[in-house]
Amino acid sequence: MRKEVIGTCPVCQNTLMATRLTCHVCHTEITGDFELSRFSYLNKEELSFVETFIRVYGNIKEMEKELNLSYPTVKKMLEQVVTKMGFENKEPNANTEDILQKIKNKELSVNEALALLKK
Repeated sequence: MRKEVIGTCPVCQNTLMATRLTCHVCHTEITGDFELSRFSYLNKEELSFVETFIRVYGNIKEMEKELNLSYPTVKKMLEQVVTKMGFENKEPNANTEDILQKIKNKELSVNEALALLKK
């Protein structure tokens, strides 16, 4: 049974560091302070979200179908994972899909959408 590495302390919620690496074949041991990957700091739900995102090649519409969630919910979850992984959370330039969704949600008028698309 394989055990997965956790990246967050269950007591104080701070990040954990690996301090010993061991080879189970030749029994070599290396000690020191080793950082874990950004993925190690995601909880199981967030990691599952990222795995699904990769499996559908980043297609948000497919994410909606796979997870049975609304477009804004998928976008919000993606932003949360991006932030938790330590990447700068920049709002990307409005793309056509985002603009169309905002029109559908009555967050933008057609004229406002056209102005954004011209940029």
